[in-house]
Amino acid sequence: MQPLTKRLDTLRQSIASAYDQLAIDEKAAQLAAFEDELASPEIWNNPAYAQEKSKQLAALQAMVQPWHILRGQADDMCELMELGDDSLATEFDTQISALELELSERKKELLFNGPYDDHNAIIRLSAGAGGTDAQDWTEMLERMYLRWAEKAGMQTSIVERSAADEAGIKSSVIEVTGPYSYGKLRSENGVHRLVRLSPFNSDNLRQTSFALVDVLPQITAPDEVVIDDKDLKVDVYRAGGHGGQSVNTTDSAVRITHIPTNIVVAIQNERSQLQNKETAMKILRSKLAQLQLEQHAESISDLQANESASWGSQIRNYVLHPYTMVKDTRTKHEDRDASGVLDGKIDGFIDAYLEANLG
Repeated sequence: MQPLTKRLDTLRQSIASAYDQLAIDEKAAQLAAFEDELASPEIWNNPAYAQEKSKQLAALQAMVQPWHILRGQADDMCELMELGDDSLATEFDTQISALELELSERKKELLFNGPYDDHNAIIRLSAGAGGTDAQDWTEMLERMYLRWAEKAGMQTSIVERSAADEAGIKSSVIEVTGPYSYGKLRSENGVHRLVRLSPFNSDNLRQTSFALVDVLPQITAPDEVVIDDKDLKVDVYRAGGHGGQSVNTTDSAVRITHIPTNIVVAIQNERSQLQNKETAMKILRSKLAQLQLEQHAESISDLQANESASWGSQIRNYVLHPYTMVKDTRTKHEDRDASGVLDGKIDGFIDAYLEANLG
């Protein structure tokens, strides 16, 4: 039994170390605070706020509970082994192996070591050069991320979407809620390039299209990223549309410009000007947090304009003709199952990026 006891001790030490690195106890305290807040009937006087807190609660539960269960199982195993005898060694060995395998899978979370990796994510998609093909490509990427999120057990919400005239979309903003959403999706930040035979010209010529994927950590607490009001320019205007009942007849759309960095966020999906402003501010805070990481700035006031990666060289190439291949230009990870990747199979690219950026 001594070798088994040694293995179990090592396992419990590894769990304790992961607890510290992932700040599980801190997250558990935050979870308890959320549960207390949501138990108060008054919170539901503001449904939007309550729903936001409920999302945060669910994400925290998904991070904390598996580790609590794993530690509890290891502690229970320790007690059983103290009471058991050598005749149960085979059974104990099987159970310890199962716990070791579970820990091995859970330890992947240690790769999420960035300051916002445990936050939810906001994906902003923008069509680039390539006309209708680029707009169609942007919609393909939107579907790819929605399919990935569904398979990963994440919740998604389309905050803003601008459809193109002929096909595809000009832009889309998606909120992704789930454990380590930003930590997983930050690998997708950058320009994505598609090469294929165009379905939008009569000669079916080979076409290259580009789309920008901007992945932001969702900053919901105003005190997490403090913005000086004098640095903001807020414009309100009448929301556009294709006609019919969905077109607003009041100036409810909101455009916010952060003057020092020239970042512009425009939201018009909601009928309420207040709701549109709150959403725009949330996205602006998220963008400034990402920019602060990119520029290694001490504070928001130290940020410089036009220093985001934006439309630089592509991070990933998706080739559908004359062969099929998806290849990341940073990690060199590749997958010949292009249709599978476009159906949401991007975990290989995510893992390769995380492992390449451990240092």
